[in-house]
Amino acid sequence: MRQFVKFIFKIIAIILYRPKIVGKENLPKDTGALLCPNHVHNLDSAVIVAMFKRKVNVLAKEELFINKFVCWWADVFGVYPVKRGKADLQAIKISLKLLKNDELLLMFPEGTRHGLEKGKKAKNGAVLIAATAEKPIIPIGIQGNFKPFTKVIINIGKPIDYLKYKEEVKDKEVATKLTSELMEKIVELRDEKVNKKLKK
Repeated sequence: MRQFVKFIFKIIAIILYRPKIVGKENLPKDTGALLCPNHVHNLDSAVIVAMFKRKVNVLAKEELFINKFVCWWADVFGVYPVKRGKADLQAIKISLKLLKNDELLLMFPEGTRHGLEKGKKAKNGAVLIAATAEKPIIPIGIQGNFKPFTKVIINIGKPIDYLKYKEEVKDKEVATKLTSELMEKIVELRDEKVNKKLKK
């Protein structure tokens, strides 16, 4: 069921957004990693799930889980609810389990669409989870506005290893600094001119 629905949505995504992926070589083939893109649109995570060969689990705000059909859909695609604005221990446990089982997990450090543009401070959760799970973060810059029949580019950066910060990241100042550096890299990927790479 999942593969069939994914295939259908991939076709729709290709027609509507002509998504192009840059930096595929930076994705691990069979080990766990935390994927951290900028948050542009309600469908950006869905496009990533559809376009990536490996299964991508997703953390999404719990407000989206409004009925049984949505919950069923989320269960099929590996979408897990997270409470915004506070530490969600259940979401953290799920994240650590997925990563330690060598799965891919997507979460948005901004916590909301266009968070940086709105002046929102990025959350430290991503670096805390990555360091605790001893897995890398893959920064991703999404380019495009998701208007129908326009191009969307998914620019994948090199893995960032947080293993050496496993203890240090417990300090809020250290976690905040690492999160700031992560967001700088995501913004760099978002703004990078990738036309030459697409022609290769």
